[in-house]
Amino acid sequence: MPTSPAQPRAVRSLAAVNEEIRALQQDGGLLSPEGRRRYEELLVEWAAAVRGDVTEAA
Repeated sequence: MPTSPAQPRAVRSLAAVNEEIRALQQDGGLLSPEGRRRYEELLVEWAAAVRGDVTEAA
């Protein structure tokens, strides 16, 4: 049975992603394992937002 394609996630603005990254790092940069996973997810989201900004500018 074929699977349906995943719905694309809406890309948040760079400012929104940066704000969440900064909030995670407020405790001196020491992250719990869960915080580290969230940070890595945010980096991926940040990169997608950067690509979106470049595409819009072009």
